[in-house]
Amino acid sequence: MAKTALIAGATGLVGGHLLDLLLEDDSYSVVKVLSRRTLGGDDEKLKEIIIEDFDKMESHSNELKADDYFCCLGTTMKKAGSKSAFKKVDFQYPTTLAAIARENNANSFHLISAMGADSSSMIFYNKVKGETEDAVQSMKLEKAFIYRPSFIAGARAEKRAAEKAALWVADKLDFLFSGPLKKYAAVHAKTIANAMLETAKSGKEKFKIIPSDEIEKIGK
Repeated sequence: MAKTALIAGATGLVGGHLLDLLLEDDSYSVVKVLSRRTLGGDDEKLKEIIIEDFDKMESHSNELKADDYFCCLGTTMKKAGSKSAFKKVDFQYPTTLAAIARENNANSFHLISAMGADSSSMIFYNKVKGETEDAVQSMKLEKAFIYRPSFIAGARAEKRAAEKAALWVADKLDFLFSGPLKKYAAVHAKTIANAMLETAKSGKEKFKIIPSDEIEKIGK
């Protein structure tokens, strides 16, 4: 029986690729997109759920009912403008969506995190990512998968100078990323999207953190 998927963050780099894959996949008859504004798509499988204020997400729980949830939300400190705004996007919204998935008895919940995520880290970014992972794990969802890519390669709408430089170095020195260092190699956004879809269809674990090198293997 065909399933319903829900994506939060479909306008982002990974989310955009994942949306395309889900719309093409016959395993899903409905693909819901949680967004603040319309995407303007005309695919008959696509159902847009517009919630202008994500702080009120919980009041839309019934509209957000799905079998598989994919959370591709994320921002940067520069774009967010403050630590509190960053934490709202990278902690509050993903954990709220995970709680909705649990309430709706979802088959699986999928979250993009980051390499280095650690709730005890002294680095704010890593700490928030780790706190989000811990919160999702504590919810005891039917199945939950967390993806920890290193650098995410792909064409972004916004410029990120530091990340662009790091990706350039990673590309030029790709031959160095082998063996134990393989997990530090950049992963293309479409590869991550492929890995999320494949894991949703075949992942058996109750909870699993998938590191960058494993994402590469699954998503090829």
